[in-house]
Amino acid sequence: MSRLTRAVTMAAIILSGGCGMMQPPRMDSPVGVVRDATQSCAPLGTAYMRTTLYFGLTRPTGTVSEAEWQTFLREDVTPRFPDGLTVLEGDGQWRRADGTIGREHSKVLVILHDDKPSTQEALQALVRRYKQVFAQQSVLWEIARVCAAF
Repeated sequence: MSRLTRAVTMAAIILSGGCGMMQPPRMDSPVGVVRDATQSCAPLGTAYMRTTLYFGLTRPTGTVSEAEWQTFLREDVTPRFPDGLTVLEGDGQWRRADGTIGREHSKVLVILHDDKPSTQEALQALVRRYKQVFAQQSVLWEIARVCAAF
């Protein structure tokens, strides 16, 4: 098992303990719908939302360079989420409409945050910005209610 796989697995185990799930966000809807907003995380920790965004690095004119990613992280991500985040390297694959397998390197951004509409709007703005700047068709977005302790 690779170091990345172990780290992601451990993070998922730690962060998912006992909390309910949230519907995935719809880009045409400002905020996802919580299935069980009253569920407590005690004594494990505090309730947060965990958003994981998968930013593909392939674009029509080549690839997003590490310098371009770092600029995006510094100028677009960090100002919106200054309290903390994690960036992981990813290698994704999917089945294309013609049945062939597509592959792409990606940056995986993990953010623990509150469930306020303003935070959801900041996440949507971040996704829109990445798609615009790097000519992306989509950014994979998953969101879950989690318990975390620091």
